Amino acid sequence: MAVPVQRYNSARIFTVYDGAAVQFHYLSEKICEQLVHFHVMAMEDCFFLWVGLSPLLANLSVAMCRRFKNNNMSTLVLGDTSDIMSTSFAQRLAKKTKKQVFSSMNIPNKESQLMILVEKRIRQEMDAFPEKF
Repeated sequence: MAVPVQRYNSARIFTVYDGAAVQFHYLSEKICEQLVHFHVMAMEDCFFLWVGLSPLLANLSVAMCRRFKNNNMSTLVLGDTSDIMSTSFAQRLAKKTKKQVFSSMNIPNKESQLMILVEKRIRQEMDAFPEKF
């Protein structure tokens, strides 16, 4: 239903030390009449994903797959403990990618339709560019 009006996409790779690379990927897209910003910082075995409507780091969660268990481990590092959006999203991403995931979802809880479309857009980006995650 949400038709993107504008799309800005860029990627940069920086060598940090001894050949290890950190890749940055930026994307902004209009979804449900709101401009949503996506920032990915991909490293060797993990990535950081920030999604928001404005430049704010309100919640930060981390999740990772457990080696011999089916469920993931996750915790809220920064933010309101009653807001589980970042934590549950980090769990789903860790399960999908089998990587450690740092996730910051800065979208109001009342915007459930927007959140569904944002997750769909992230999955599309991950399928199209898996090397950026």
